[in-house]
Amino acid sequence: MPEIQMPKLSDTMTEGTLVSWKKKVGDQVTAGEVLAEIETDKATMEWEATDDGTLTEIFVKEGGKVNVGDKIAFIGEEGEKPAAEEKPKTTEKEDDEPETKEIEEGDELMGDEEEEHAEAKSEPGPAKKDKASAKEQPQPKSESGRVKASPLARKIAEEKGIDLTSITGTGPGGRIVEKDLASADSSAKTPAAKASAPVAKPEKAAAPAITAGESARINLTGMRKVIAERLVRSLGPVPHFYLNIEINADALMRTRAELKSADDEDDSAKVTVNDFILKGAVVAALREPKVNAAFDGDAIIQYGDVNLAVAVAIEEGLVTPVIRGAQNKSLREISAAVKDLAHRARNKRMKPEEFQGGTLTVSNLGSYGIDYFSAIINPPQAIILAIGAIVKKPVVNEANEIVPGYRMKIGMSCDHRVVDGAIGASYLKALRQLLENPALLLL
Repeated sequence: MPEIQMPKLSDTMTEGTLVSWKKKVGDQVTAGEVLAEIETDKATMEWEATDDGTLTEIFVKEGGKVNVGDKIAFIGEEGEKPAAEEKPKTTEKEDDEPETKEIEEGDELMGDEEEEHAEAKSEPGPAKKDKASAKEQPQPKSESGRVKASPLARKIAEEKGIDLTSITGTGPGGRIVEKDLASADSSAKTPAAKASAPVAKPEKAAAPAITAGESARINLTGMRKVIAERLVRSLGPVPHFYLNIEINADALMRTRAELKSADDEDDSAKVTVNDFILKGAVVAALREPKVNAAFDGDAIIQYGDVNLAVAVAIEEGLVTPVIRGAQNKSLREISAAVKDLAHRARNKRMKPEEFQGGTLTVSNLGSYGIDYFSAIINPPQAIILAIGAIVKKPVVNEANEIVPGYRMKIGMSCDHRVVDGAIGASYLKALRQLLENPALLLL
């Protein structure tokens, strides 16, 4: 059975903080169950066990920081101890007996596709042929009487109020997986769900109590440290210059209203103004591909795909999940992708690679009431768009009449080593044409 080491959950991670243990010493652990919550240099993520066994040792208490590769726990047979009892060095003092905390099961690190891949990989060939017959069998339970289900399936069941005892699993050993819940009808829901109980939102971290006349020193999280380091590296070495435009948003608001009134779907699936902006940023990059590039020492890398990074504010700071190959996605596909990424980012359900590889970034503070701002480039990208609020104000029309109209300011920060003023202006000209004629983005 394995010695558990601090995993490398991002390409730049050198150390991690053990935020919380989801299991305590002596607990049985099943591969796929969430073992701990770890803060990396990019985000706080849930980490799953890769083997079955008993958690016999915990070497790092909650809040401890250890280097990647250092041992943090041991999973073995009941009573089995690791060969070496040395504990890793941490940046904080630890008690002789590490504290652990029990919380609800059901969280997960893996996304849907990754979990299904893991299920398929662990399932032996003959078991695949027996899936049909497995549906006729009663739902198996563990020796403790607990229904066997993947962490993702448990979380979905909890959110939707589905009774797992009424679901037949098709995973290894009859384990319930995410796809088994897709066809669950109202009869499988718990009484609480049928009563339409509201879904609980993730709890926010408690702010330190500060008394009048006093100050509080708040240690930086791993994410905040990286934000600080990257922004200093960006604004110092990267020669920024800024371009700004104000666009006529009348047609954009009108098209958005028409789509909203004609859409039968729920509000969460409807196209927003921000979706039009994201799609416009991608199409404009196809028209002026020199902005979709990066500076690389003695060369400029021009990317073939537009991997669109979208700034998302979360409790711990700011992350930029990436929509890969955005040039191949329709307006609705981009809309669905950004909603999914933002939701999972705020609920700590993203995979490390989903934060990496962006080629240009869009940051929208319009919903916060910000009319205009200048953004800092996210290296090694060459541009970032800063989107302000859509404002209704008096404007002069083509007949020289003062009439009410909608206007929106867009700022663009450019790396002058890659993007010259004329190239940036050409890109913003294309973006203006697209957003002032939003029907072009529906093609």
